[in-house]
Amino acid sequence: MAFNTIKFGLAVLSKQRQFKARQHWTRRQFDEYQTHELRRLRDFAYANSPFYEEFHKGYYDAPLHELPVLTKSALMEHFDTLVTDRNIRLQDIEAYIADPRRTGLFRGEFTINVTAGTSGRTAVVVFSSAEWATCMAGAFTYTPMNLSLTRRSRLAQVASATTFHMSAMGGVTLRSLLMPGLILAASEPLPEMVAKLNEWKPKVLVVYPSIGRILADEQLAGRLHIAPRDVLCGSEPLTGETRRRMAQAWGDRIFNNYAATECAGIAIECGQHRGMHVVEDLVIVENVDRNNQPVPDGVYGDKLLVTSLFKRAQPIIRYEIEDSVRFSKAACPCGRPTKLIDSVQGRMQDVLSFPAKAGGSVSVHPLVFHSIIDVLPVSGWQVVQEADGLHILLSGVHGAVDDEQLKHLVQNALASQGALVPPVAVQRVMSIPQTVVGKTPLVKSNLPRT
Repeated sequence: MAFNTIKFGLAVLSKQRQFKARQHWTRRQFDEYQTHELRRLRDFAYANSPFYEEFHKGYYDAPLHELPVLTKSALMEHFDTLVTDRNIRLQDIEAYIADPRRTGLFRGEFTINVTAGTSGRTAVVVFSSAEWATCMAGAFTYTPMNLSLTRRSRLAQVASATTFHMSAMGGVTLRSLLMPGLILAASEPLPEMVAKLNEWKPKVLVVYPSIGRILADEQLAGRLHIAPRDVLCGSEPLTGETRRRMAQAWGDRIFNNYAATECAGIAIECGQHRGMHVVEDLVIVENVDRNNQPVPDGVYGDKLLVTSLFKRAQPIIRYEIEDSVRFSKAACPCGRPTKLIDSVQGRMQDVLSFPAKAGGSVSVHPLVFHSIIDVLPVSGWQVVQEADGLHILLSGVHGAVDDEQLKHLVQNALASQGALVPPVAVQRVMSIPQTVVGKTPLVKSNLPRT
């Protein structure tokens, strides 16, 4: 094992011990820690990032909720002045990414991730070695699956094969730490995926929910023969029906995970399955409306504003993530005092807009379609908005599905939302088209953005 790998592994173990101690903190301890770390983060950013020095001018001592919001466009437009190491340049990172002969980390120190671009533009995200160790330690500590460098479990991950996607980078790091892992591309043909999983027999399975649903159907059909102790889902909304099918196949230790490439882990489900606990010693999360005003617990926001307390190479302060989530009004029975996300509706880009019967337009959220289509006996589905109407794609149909009835249910649901009902077509397909990182969004629009 290379020395830098040993050093990195020791850093992960050290941080993991710190994080475990925080699992027993009180609400007051979390609040005091966040206040202290936020001040340290801001002082560092103002001293080392020309962008933040200017962006927050006049707000140096203002409370967090008064600071301006950082968008993905601003993050990339001001990349070279936002990062705190003056030797980091976007053009050098882009050359590193494009070089097929590259070896090792960027400049021997930095892990580079690139977002999938589902919101219309990609972002390049920089983690120092210490920050990446924090990400890995957080993954080991906050998951209820008891992952550890000292108690290794056979892990299988089905995710993106794109080199600089966060899930792919995480898999590479696990391998470097000698975790026994099988890393499969979500785009791999299903029969080959099933065969490899049957041979590997993982104890921990990490999947996109859409892949988990397909594999659960394979297990229930008798073609897949694995018995994972724990299943971790992320990167897509985990619907109730998908969770039910996976639990039927593998038991109820299905855990939902919420993360973003720009700041890594945000929230993780505990064994009570009442929602996902925000990792409040690593991030501050504000749930806001479209005008960046806070929304109360129990109400869906339009987006999140995330501040990463541990990132210094590329500070993330009030960064806009266009996901609609809801914080729980109730405390989790597990006793942890951290905020609880009890529902993620998905990205606001997934909300479809239709002409309204009363004039203007009406927005229809993906949950309208989830409630109708998710319970069908299919392995996958997708609603696609095109210029000629809505197309409902169904794959892996393994029961009776009345296409005409489905079409009418969707049309009635749209009418109840006040929309002028477009033509609806139901199509049977071999598989649901994937994005470049292997995800299969449940709802998307191919109409030009306005």
